[in-house]
Amino acid sequence: MMTPRKKRMIAGIVAVFYFAGIVFAIEAAMKVRTAQGAVAWSVSLVSFPFVAVPAYLVFGRSKFEGMADAFESRRDEFERLLADIQREMQPWEIPPAEGPSWHAAMIQLSGQHLTRGNRAELLINGKATFDSILAGINEAEQYILFQFYMIHDDGLGRRVKDALIERAQAGIRVYVLYYEVGSSCMPAKYVDDLRAAGVEVSSFKPTQGSRNHFQLNFRNHRKMVVVDGKLAWVGGHNVGDEYLGLDPDFSPWRDTHVRLEGPVVQQMQMIILADWYWATRELIEVDWTPRAALEHDVKAMIFPFAPTGEFETASLFFVSALNTARERIWLSAPYFVPDAAVMKALQLAALRGVDVRVITTGKADSLPVYLAAFHYMEELAGLGIKFYEYKPGFLHEKVLLVDDTLSTVGTPNFDNRSFRLNFEVTSVIVDTDFAREMEEMFEADFAHANLIEPESFDEQPLWWRVGVKLSRLAAPVL
Repeated sequence: MMTPRKKRMIAGIVAVFYFAGIVFAIEAAMKVRTAQGAVAWSVSLVSFPFVAVPAYLVFGRSKFEGMADAFESRRDEFERLLADIQREMQPWEIPPAEGPSWHAAMIQLSGQHLTRGNRAELLINGKATFDSILAGINEAEQYILFQFYMIHDDGLGRRVKDALIERAQAGIRVYVLYYEVGSSCMPAKYVDDLRAAGVEVSSFKPTQGSRNHFQLNFRNHRKMVVVDGKLAWVGGHNVGDEYLGLDPDFSPWRDTHVRLEGPVVQQMQMIILADWYWATRELIEVDWTPRAALEHDVKAMIFPFAPTGEFETASLFFVSALNTARERIWLSAPYFVPDAAVMKALQLAALRGVDVRVITTGKADSLPVYLAAFHYMEELAGLGIKFYEYKPGFLHEKVLLVDDTLSTVGTPNFDNRSFRLNFEVTSVIVDTDFAREMEEMFEADFAHANLIEPESFDEQPLWWRVGVKLSRLAAPVL
């Protein structure tokens, strides 16, 4: 029989949950960015607080808090540093009036300009990417900044570890930043070996700060390398054997990176160092002198996306880029779960007569995200947009080609998580020769893909159609 004391304890716990549900419901109504999300959270927090309150603590917020305060604590120091960097970069920056139509708005959103004097090398698939990165690491003379969402202790992971250790033992300063959830399978010994060799290692630490203790929903999904402030790499690959096509369940793995030289490298360096500062509260001394790539003059910029500001920068960037299209939009991403603004931009482009093609994976690593994509394809049916599913293996690249000049190669997927919740980064390259290489890469991928016919979805089994609609409902938190 339950004692009076136990009854009072249970009643107290129930009261706490209901009170917390009401408080968080008010907060959700005021802060959740979409009306649908605000309504869903508010109703569930009041009606089912025992389930909804813990869920809200982990998944509820769409804005990462505390980062601005961390930088504010050393404001004067950062302002002096930024002033010095801007002075160095100014000769290489393209004024807003001389850039593309989207340039002025992107400067306001990112704080970065298009720069001239760069070189961009397209790296198709894992071997080309990691051969290039490891060669760059081997050439390092001062420092290496190495940041990845996922690092595995497998064949490739050990090759990378050995290369970083060799450089550290040669007197090169080496910094490694990883995301703890993405790298959850990385054993402590991997980090211990790096540190024993003199490598500075840190996780991103997203739960720092009084408001972030339970917020595992914000992921640092960036994959970047900078060597000596001269060379940089960014793209879809993580450090793991599967990215070399060695996982039989997903082989061949299809992915893309880009190697950059020139003043644009300084922009990527800023992003890595900002993430390192958040994780460690340490400032790293690096070379801030921009250097033009020899015999190349590609226009490029690095665009960071993060859930820290007033605007949803990733969505706004893609909407702006898509709205400039006059001839084509070719898009490749493993997950196609666009938000309402991007959907409208794709619809308008198709109505303008733009050649819109979307290629995604034909092999799922996440069934709900994979199924959700078919809902959005069906919503875009009848506009002449072509959808493809890549058949040989898993397609993981995140690239975009607009007309014959604008290309992006980076880390964001085409989904709500990348648009609103993740720390992401992409390179933006404005160059006809590079766009031609991108075109050839896309053509090869289309040749290994099957055309998807959204008009035929009604013929699919009932379980499949129900799964698509249920997955679509979960899209905001996938």
